[in-house]
Amino acid sequence: MLGVSEMESRELAKILAEAPESVRLLDVRTPQEVAQGIIQDAEVVPLHLVPLKVDDWAQDARPMVIYCRTGARSAQACAFLAARGGSGRYINLRGGIMDWLRQGLPVAAPAPDRFAV
Repeated sequence: MLGVSEMESRELAKILAEAPESVRLLDVRTPQEVAQGIIQDAEVVPLHLVPLKVDDWAQDARPMVIYCRTGARSAQACAFLAARGGSGRYINLRGGIMDWLRQGLPVAAPAPDRFAV
């Protein structure tokens, strides 16, 4: 998507292995999709709830890597958030969790406290 920063799955995996606290992960899939597994320590906020969380995220200066199933919805979330400030801070995971899985990278069961309320 034009104007949206992107990151490859392997690049994210390296960052998470070396300095997991340096980024914030956001999964914007539906609860049904999330039940199939998430990237370890991702926060789960379905795409339609992202506008309600913008103020909560404003205080965290870390880059936020956002993903969905294939990268389309997460690119929308990145564009939406970047338009409200912090351009370049929001990074789309190219290919979403499907690419993450194709690369043989691990997923975890979502913990109930990771879901947005």
